[in-house]
Amino acid sequence: MNFISLHSSTWGKLQAQRARLPHALLLIGQRGLGKFALAQAFAQGLLCESPADDGTACGRCLACNWFEQGNHPDYRLLQPQALGEEADAEDGKKKASQQITIDQVRGLDDFLNVGAHRAGLKVVVISPADAMNRNTANALLKTLEEPAPSTLFLLVSNEPLRLLPTIRSRCQVVPVSVPPAAVAESALAADGLDQPGRWLALAGGSPCLASELAAAGDGGWLDLLTRRLAAGEELDPLGLAAELEKFVKESKGRLMLRSVVEAMQKWLVDLTLAGNGLPVRYFLPQQATISGLADMIPPARIVRAYRLLLTRRREAEQPLNARLFLEGLFMDYRGLLRTERQ
Repeated sequence: MNFISLHSSTWGKLQAQRARLPHALLLIGQRGLGKFALAQAFAQGLLCESPADDGTACGRCLACNWFEQGNHPDYRLLQPQALGEEADAEDGKKKASQQITIDQVRGLDDFLNVGAHRAGLKVVVISPADAMNRNTANALLKTLEEPAPSTLFLLVSNEPLRLLPTIRSRCQVVPVSVPPAAVAESALAADGLDQPGRWLALAGGSPCLASELAAAGDGGWLDLLTRRLAAGEELDPLGLAAELEKFVKESKGRLMLRSVVEAMQKWLVDLTLAGNGLPVRYFLPQQATISGLADMIPPARIVRAYRLLLTRRREAEQPLNARLFLEGLFMDYRGLLRTERQ
């Protein structure tokens, strides 16, 4: 997928920074837009020895070869271990971290304190920056307060409000918007994705997330969840929790509890829209089913359920028993659909 074409406006703003680069840029936007790929492309273009007129890397010079092999001496990437190659660790080994650790930030010291290998720029990409805990963020803050010369930090964030305000204030913010639906659908179709409109709607317009959701395929966790939610009062919360817990375990960290909660939030948004006579936004194939369910639920009850999901979303970030968490989540949903009896 060509993320530069998807985000041509943002790419133009990044190129406008080249003449006088700040010491830190913060790319923000909802999850799944391709912000990390955009940051990578910008970093490679900055390090390229023969960039094109539009700032893209040539892909042929020595610097580009180093970058593509992951060993450019003037480039560093900080990301959670779970997002790297180590994420496929074998059973029995220590679980890969979902956070950027303080040791990773401290490990930049030697890199920042020596000159650039090619007598040019040094680039550090941190993605997602909101995966830093407070201690890690404070360690990074010290570096941002006294930036090394000829060094650019590129931070990528899905949830910038989770960053320390002092970190945000030391970065120039570059918003990455949702691409036009027609452009995103065309890009997804070119990548061979079937029914791109359906998956793009479910992803809230984020093309990368649309690809991830579609990768689950028929019989995946999302299809299972929507089938069970459509059952209304016939839903078996304990059974669904057991089924989804199996998906979570077998995914080895790729399916997070927060993804299940986010899908439930989208389902409730569609229930609210349908209850007001409007088309659903996310679950397009389930329009009729959701409309039927919405007719049975008082609007105030949906509002209360959504507020409860916000709490569940925060709880999903903490170490907990996945089965018990999912059981509580689906029991809440069945309660939403209970029939009032005299």
